[in-house]
Amino acid sequence: MDLSMRSQKGLLMRSQIATFMHVLLIEPTYRTRYPPLGLLKIASHHRKKNDSIELIRGCKPPEKRPDRIYVTSLFTWTWKSVKESISYYKKLFPDVKVWLGGIYASLLPDHARKLGADHIHVGLKSNVESLMPAYDLVPEWDGSIIFSSRGCNRRCPWCAVWQIEGKINSCKKSIKNLIYPKHTRVILWDNNILQSPHWRQIFEELIGFGRKVDFNQGLDARLITDEVAERLSKMKLQCARISYDYKGVREQIRKAIQKISYYGIRRRSILVYVLYNFRDDPDDFYNRIKDVLNWGAVVYPMRYEPLMWERWKFVSPNWDTERLELVEDFRRVYGYGGTFPPYRWLVDRFNKLNSFDDTFKLPVKGMHQKRVNKPYHAKWQRESDWRIVKDKVLSKQW
Repeated sequence: MDLSMRSQKGLLMRSQIATFMHVLLIEPTYRTRYPPLGLLKIASHHRKKNDSIELIRGCKPPEKRPDRIYVTSLFTWTWKSVKESISYYKKLFPDVKVWLGGIYASLLPDHARKLGADHIHVGLKSNVESLMPAYDLVPEWDGSIIFSSRGCNRRCPWCAVWQIEGKINSCKKSIKNLIYPKHTRVILWDNNILQSPHWRQIFEELIGFGRKVDFNQGLDARLITDEVAERLSKMKLQCARISYDYKGVREQIRKAIQKISYYGIRRRSILVYVLYNFRDDPDDFYNRIKDVLNWGAVVYPMRYEPLMWERWKFVSPNWDTERLELVEDFRRVYGYGGTFPPYRWLVDRFNKLNSFDDTFKLPVKGMHQKRVNKPYHAKWQRESDWRIVKDKVLSKQW
């Protein structure tokens, strides 16, 4: 090779090296129980290009000046912490482009554009979906978080999934390549895995992995058959989650709990989300809780929140502020970690009394204020950073 060719090759190599970027990934300080999966996948994508990566939670100077900044977002009411992060890093690096994505940015893009980011990404980032997240950036975490499918064919009016992800899609036949070797848990974030045509293959893999399994976004009770329940019983299932959103699905919920327990999963390991503050009224809510407690499962009251910029502001036509606050107070006084386990005395209370107002009546005046000032969440549940409470989150049982 002559001197001229060597010189050109050297210039090309230096040019390629010069194009490598330092990418800064920002997780705002909103309350979350899980690491930022989207950012971890973006990290893997940039590593394939030999870019360097730095992950930061909140606002603090990075170790190295970035060439690009990605900020993620969570629920719509967490936008203030997102804005804080964008403002901080734009002030620190005014000439560096900031990309904003995530749930809030996808649901309220017009509002998100006012926060100061240079680019707003709506929906999923398709070029990173199949990548193994860069879990080495969060070595304290123990759980491979996986979407074996995206979307849901149901268009429940209280749910935002179909607005972001559409109908069931991106259904994987295998998730073996997404299991991080050091993890002892598999956490499924599918919104309706039982609608996937490949759910049987995925279930067989979950059984074979021998790791703890959490269907974190729940299972569609209407699709739980004997076959589904039997396969679930063969997994190291931490908790079976289903939802009782309105009284029209009462019989399907009862049968789902019955089938799951028939195959050996204890009813205390079945968590039922009970929606309220939507089109229901307090007595409808009371009756659905009463059903679940009598069926032996654990109730998690799930308050409906529309796409708003502030949390706990929406009051549906059939509710009022006083009764909504009463639910929260009742959880503080009588609940466990915000749930209602089927304690015998609690079941008796719901069976003995016949209405929301009677059942949710709090302790005698004077004791009421003293007791409800105590948080219904244990101290660890008030922490905003998942890193601090990860062991509690991953092992919680009732």
